[in-house]
Amino acid sequence: MEAANNTNGNGYGNNYECDIIRWFEYISENAGEVQRETLRRILEQNYDVEYLKKRLGDTKIQDMDGCEMETLYTSLVPLASHADLEPYVQRIADGDTASLLTQEPITKLSLSSGTTEGRQKYVPFTKHSSQTTLQIFRLAAAYRSRVYPIREGGRILEFIYSSKQFKTKGGLTAGTATTHYYASEEFKIKQEKTKSFTCSPEEVISSGEYKQSTYCHLLLGLFFSDQVEFITSTFAYSIVQAFTAFEECWQDICIDIRQGSLSSSRITLPKMRKAVLDTISPKPYLASKIDVACKKLESLDWFGLVPKLWPNAKYVYSIMTGSMQHYLKKLRHYAGDLPLVSADYGSTESWIGVNVDPSLPPEDVTFAVIPTFSYFEFIPIHRRKQDCNSAIDDFIEDEPVPLSQVKLGQEYEIVLTSFTGLYRYRLGDVVEVAGFHKGTPKLNFVCRRKLILTVNIDKNTEKDLQLVVDRGSQLLNKTGAELVDFTSHADIVNQPGHYIIYWEIKGDVEEGVLNQCCREMDVSFVDPGYVVSRRTNSIGPLELCIVKRGAFRMILDYFVGNGAALSQFKTPRCTSNQVLVRILNDWTIKRFHSTAYC
Repeated sequence: MEAANNTNGNGYGNNYECDIIRWFEYISENAGEVQRETLRRILEQNYDVEYLKKRLGDTKIQDMDGCEMETLYTSLVPLASHADLEPYVQRIADGDTASLLTQEPITKLSLSSGTTEGRQKYVPFTKHSSQTTLQIFRLAAAYRSRVYPIREGGRILEFIYSSKQFKTKGGLTAGTATTHYYASEEFKIKQEKTKSFTCSPEEVISSGEYKQSTYCHLLLGLFFSDQVEFITSTFAYSIVQAFTAFEECWQDICIDIRQGSLSSSRITLPKMRKAVLDTISPKPYLASKIDVACKKLESLDWFGLVPKLWPNAKYVYSIMTGSMQHYLKKLRHYAGDLPLVSADYGSTESWIGVNVDPSLPPEDVTFAVIPTFSYFEFIPIHRRKQDCNSAIDDFIEDEPVPLSQVKLGQEYEIVLTSFTGLYRYRLGDVVEVAGFHKGTPKLNFVCRRKLILTVNIDKNTEKDLQLVVDRGSQLLNKTGAELVDFTSHADIVNQPGHYIIYWEIKGDVEEGVLNQCCREMDVSFVDPGYVVSRRTNSIGPLELCIVKRGAFRMILDYFVGNGAALSQFKTPRCTSNQVLVRILNDWTIKRFHSTAYC
């Protein structure tokens, strides 16, 4: 059964919703069979490519049944990391036109954000990439509209940003996956099919200057404020960043709305200026309303900003899991009583799952795997016992299993085989099977497997760190101060090695409170290897560094300056990137050392 493409002209109409949801219900019910068919399609399309030829040889798969083909493929093609595929991708980037990974010509390469491993990676991007993005957006919209119906013809305030694209040695266009999508025909189709249109023209989205784009997004969102149905961005961070900027620039925006003008000091790019000025006109009454509202919001520390300025908005929509969880408190502050709806689960390599329960709070969200997008395998992983010592992480793993064999409550690392030339590719995401939607698993994102703090036998994941910071910042919150952002670093240069956690704080906090925060975080790490190492002083006291306001904006500027898009940016929760460590240390104004375990 193919994906539903027919609509009645109303992207959120009942016929459309029924068609695409009916399609997903069908493939979910038959997920195991659909997965084998997905693998067959991938292999039949790409059977003669160099990567598969080396592993499958002349084996004929056309006449095999699904189970036999699945077994053969997983026995002959090894698990792969990006390092295994990188030589092929680099040859493509350099202009090799042979069928290396896909039969379909690869004319674009996506760049990962680079926040996980400190460097950006090339990932093949094809027509299939844009098509699946359009498909998951439409599917997710159908589920959301069941709970939060919106008006046809309304607008979306989207804080979306393209990065600067460039040409590789072989002439391929390279940029972030979001950049490719926003420039694609599918992005235009999404707006036409759903009859919901972004407030900002293409010149604002693609400017490459995120500060200027953010100002224009805000200005246009307010200009069309009575038409805005919901507010969204790829990541929660981008929405928080935009509203934080609004606290500083709202008066200039009011002037521009009142006069139908555009601040020459804030917006300097000619194409963006023309596009925005062609869109807006003087609205003095609206400007006065916004001015009055903002003065009142200032006195409330901007609580409920979204419903006050966008009275018809139904919800705020974004990725809010993983490293984005930290921003939920601030996002709820801005959203007031508006629902926060977690967006869908994907990566630069492939979309994975859709949120079929949009009424659930972000902390409880799960993602139903879409079995037609890629062929998925799952590596069962288990926490190591205390006496196990691994330099990689704190997991031991079993043999991969297909989607149809995953078990409720088990944690897995995702492996995918995609239509874009990735074969048994280890994604590095750890997920837990939290339930099932028909026959397809519903996944809860746990953490990135490689993002860990470790000095010797200790192993603490991104999720462990988030829990520790939450505990420590509870003391901070009682003073009325706010933890703006954080990251960490395992210092193994100085002996004994120790953890450093960097905080950026809004508000004044006494040093005694910060000392307590530092100690509370140190004792909140429950990993047995860490606790034993602290007691024996083979790991030194945890260090809390307070950085000046704007330090994490400097980190954002560093990543954006190196080709990342704001839409794709995630603050690295644990970093060994020496440039970032240098920025953090240069901006550090206070240091505290834990007195625990003394």
